[in-house]
Amino acid sequence: MIKSYRWLAAAALMLAGTAAQASPWSDASSPAPGPAEAIGKPAAGCLAGAATLPLEGPGFQVIRTSRNRYYGLPENVAFIEALGEKARVASIPDFYVGDMSLPRGGPMPTGHDSHQTGLDVDIWFNLDAKPTLPAWAREDVPLPSMLTANAKAIDPKLFGSRQVALLRLAASFPTVDRIFVNPVIKRALCQGVAGAAVGGRSWLHKIRPWPGHDEHFHVRLNCPAGDATCVAQAPVPPGDGCDATLDWWFKPHQPNPAAGPHVPILPAACRWLIAH
Repeated sequence: MIKSYRWLAAAALMLAGTAAQASPWSDASSPAPGPAEAIGKPAAGCLAGAATLPLEGPGFQVIRTSRNRYYGLPENVAFIEALGEKARVASIPDFYVGDMSLPRGGPMPTGHDSHQTGLDVDIWFNLDAKPTLPAWAREDVPLPSMLTANAKAIDPKLFGSRQVALLRLAASFPTVDRIFVNPVIKRALCQGVAGAAVGGRSWLHKIRPWPGHDEHFHVRLNCPAGDATCVAQAPVPPGDGCDATLDWWFKPHQPNPAAGPHVPILPAACRWLIAH
């Protein structure tokens, strides 16, 4: 009975979105055993049988390793490793990998509403040539915004052909569902910055505008075939997205007074997963 009361208290704290120290998800130090499954939605779910991304590999380095957020579905680990290989072949310097998911997924105490099911990964736009850093040196690395100081345009000194090439490579993977970038970056891509429109703009279909995302881009994979517990996001609309739906982001909008903190309601399977 005491154990049951402790679990109920932990669940209440989690659903209330309390501090990181009270979250059973951030306290979990290792993946749950069993087959890999994305359970629920990217912003309301968890992760079973997670794979661990190596802290470095050809073409990439994981940063901020102290957060312990370098876990995902095996398909996500395979995507990052394959992207690193393709980037190296294309002579793109190592990219930094940021947050994936916690060892058992679930809500993160800081930084994200999503990244809960092992399908997401943040890749930073800093593509300067860089040495392979020891883990301790990756906690504080240069992660500049790609936008000008007024955030109304890209900074051409920072965002150029390397960033476009890496985005194009990422979008080419069939396993990738969508890639989030700042609306200003999406608009620049639509306008053909750094050769983005060479050969057509069809590859921009997966590139989706979302606030923030001016220092990094956020890749979300499709639900794996046969994973019945994974809840897919609505499909990306047809077209390249260089239309009125993009213009909407640059119009003034009134704040929604009803909007508040995101408190996810997790599937029942997640409650079992974190309790065992």
